[in-house]
Amino acid sequence: MTVQGFSGAAAIAGIGATEFSKNSGRSEWQLACEAVVAALADAQIGVEEVDGFALFTMETNPEIAVARALGIPELKFFSRIPHGGGGACAPVQQAAMAVATGVAEVVVVYRAFNERSGHRFGSGPPPFAYNSSTDQEYRNWINPYGLLTPAQQEAFLARRYMQRYGATSADFGRVSVLSRKHAATNPKAWFYERPITLDDHQNSRMLADPLRLLDCCQESDGGQALVIVSAERARSLPHPPAVITGAAQGVGPQQISMSSYYRDDIDVMPEVELVAKQMWAQAGIGPDDIDAAILYDAFTPMVLLQLEEYGFCGRGEAKDFVAEGNLEVDGRLPVNTHGGQLGEGYIHGVNGIAEGVRLIRGTSVNQPTKVLNNVLVTGGSPVPHSAIVLSTDR
Repeated sequence: MTVQGFSGAAAIAGIGATEFSKNSGRSEWQLACEAVVAALADAQIGVEEVDGFALFTMETNPEIAVARALGIPELKFFSRIPHGGGGACAPVQQAAMAVATGVAEVVVVYRAFNERSGHRFGSGPPPFAYNSSTDQEYRNWINPYGLLTPAQQEAFLARRYMQRYGATSADFGRVSVLSRKHAATNPKAWFYERPITLDDHQNSRMLADPLRLLDCCQESDGGQALVIVSAERARSLPHPPAVITGAAQGVGPQQISMSSYYRDDIDVMPEVELVAKQMWAQAGIGPDDIDAAILYDAFTPMVLLQLEEYGFCGRGEAKDFVAEGNLEVDGRLPVNTHGGQLGEGYIHGVNGIAEGVRLIRGTSVNQPTKVLNNVLVTGGSPVPHSAIVLSTDR
């Protein structure tokens, strides 16, 4: 069986975003359009050339509405990916496959919402969660126990991880401190010029034991868009191509969104391991070849678990891997150089993909001094998972 498939056939050629705020003052539709226009301008591709969109099922701005508003004449490809942040990288995979197979030539991925001034994800189950549907049935088994929000659901897993491996709240806090350190030098970040200390983290209020306020991502308003074209075409455009050499999705055994509590071990994420195996096979590389990473940081413990599932360190070793400085800008594996969703903004991880592109281009505000050939970008966990590997043009 051929495992490489579309590896290297497509690239991200344009990135664009609105500001990241707590009150955008405009509709989600406008945010989406602004982000798409900015990404096309970055790629220097006209709106009339767009012939595909790859989106999220949670996106409130349909591709037909954005196409109509921007004057895009026709679409040959459109798709939607479920599972919120877990599917963050999957639309890029869909776009890459469409481009690689000739189904479309210019595919745009966008995510736009007023997640702070509108419906706040951290406020409890959204209205659709009360629908009588198979998709939402699992909530009937966890809501009565107070597992109403993503923080409460993931705190369950984090506590088990602490018990098994001796991790502490301070170990989680080091991830938060690092993200805020990177955000403090990023003018686009909400927490620009506002770093924190480990004491700040430890003194922040407890939200869902063991998760403190500073363990949790932001609630943000804003939009982010990406333009995907063939690698061949990307070479003729203004910026160095961020070539998509790996892109995968994964559902593990006994998978439930954020609450796979029926597994024998709830502190492991087989869906992440599955995605990693696919990508290493596609790209012909392994974890030792990854030079930097954007790890989905909705909650700090998930960064530690991902470091282990992707093979950067052994089980239970992530706390030491972080404490040793490996995630610093000039460490072994620079992580979330834009500030992550903890520090820059929470745009369902799509802003992290844009930072992966900047790292490949060499334009991050916290660009490592070493040469970066391969950058890993991940989606949320522990939900059905997705990730991509972006590489320099070979």
